Amino acid sequence: MKEFDREILQEFQKAPFEEALKELAQYVLKRVVFAEAKDFLKQFTNCYDSYGRKRLVRNGYHKERQILWSGGSISIQMPRIRDREGKIKYQSHIIPRYLRRSDKLEKFIPYLYLKGVSTGDFSDVLGCLLGKDVQLSSSTVVNLKERWMEEYREWAKRDLSDTEYVYWWADGVYFNVRMENERSCLLVLMGVRADGKKELVAVCDGYRESKLSWKEICLDLKKRGLKKGPRLAIGDGSLGFWAALAEEFPETKEQRCWVHKTANVLDKMPKSYQSQAKRKIHEIYMAPTKKEAYRAFDDFVKMYEAKYCRAVDCLLESKQETLAFYDFPAQHWKHIRSTNPIESTFATVRHRTKRTKGCGSKDATLMMVFKLAKIAEERWHRINKYALIPLVMKGKVFEDGVLKEAA
Repeated sequence: MKEFDREILQEFQKAPFEEALKELAQYVLKRVVFAEAKDFLKQFTNCYDSYGRKRLVRNGYHKERQILWSGGSISIQMPRIRDREGKIKYQSHIIPRYLRRSDKLEKFIPYLYLKGVSTGDFSDVLGCLLGKDVQLSSSTVVNLKERWMEEYREWAKRDLSDTEYVYWWADGVYFNVRMENERSCLLVLMGVRADGKKELVAVCDGYRESKLSWKEICLDLKKRGLKKGPRLAIGDGSLGFWAALAEEFPETKEQRCWVHKTANVLDKMPKSYQSQAKRKIHEIYMAPTKKEAYRAFDDFVKMYEAKYCRAVDCLLESKQETLAFYDFPAQHWKHIRSTNPIESTFATVRHRTKRTKGCGSKDATLMMVFKLAKIAEERWHRINKYALIPLVMKGKVFEDGVLKEAA
């Protein structure tokens, strides 16, 4: 951490506002849990034991405990309720019995791990960010990581027999891993279900995005009940994915990612021409019709073929596959022209690992990336006009993004 940033952070922690906020949170939490206990007792106002006494009564407090949250640590004593007949158990829904930290704090730990912070230093880092009273032992972090790995194993075996996807995004995400000669490649599949919701389909360790690695993923999805592939798959020019897809899900159409295509084309041109060329490429995939897109292709070729034939060849490579999106609803184009959903999700993870010596073993990297992706999944929105998805899945014909009525 830069010295300047550290000074700002220290001054921020000294601010009276922080202490006031903590006291207010503790006061509000106390009032809320007491109100919850009072409401519970009201449900049994007319219940009496065999001696005519109130069956449920207040019975002091449980032992005080500390709860970690995004603002630090607060103390709470939960009210105890006693059933004279010993059958009814009171359990707070606001503060579960064994809660010791908030979900937000737990979600922060994978980011620290991928940043390169060692398990033993977690308490120091969290203390700097959330207050000196925040303590998180190494054993606690290890237990969390073991639990997350078990979550991943269960998720990777989930049944898919009732699942159907309309779109897939595929990409290989690379990380620096300690004690490895080659960077770890995680193969990621994201999909859109029939209800328009995006979800993580698969994430597993692969070897350089090879056909064999992608085929293994496809076969595993079939083994777990996936009956057919999506209507459209979006990915970069990785031959491994497309070769495996053609064998296992031949009915799926291919859409090349325009973000990757643009970068590959510009990489073969001088920097002085890249800005102009980028605008020309933009005119291709933003054209309102496929016919106009072809015209924009021709314009690019005429302008750059003589001097930059390698760039032109790269653009024309898999030309048909770059325009597959025109056969799907125009409202979905912004989602299916590129692998941006995957890129944006893992951009932060890439940034956090790029400048470090690594982020642990392959298994640890896989587990942490899975956890971060599942956290991000909670914020993913449905795609635009998802009501059109049933038409796409039924094989209805769209021409230039518009539903073609039967003659």
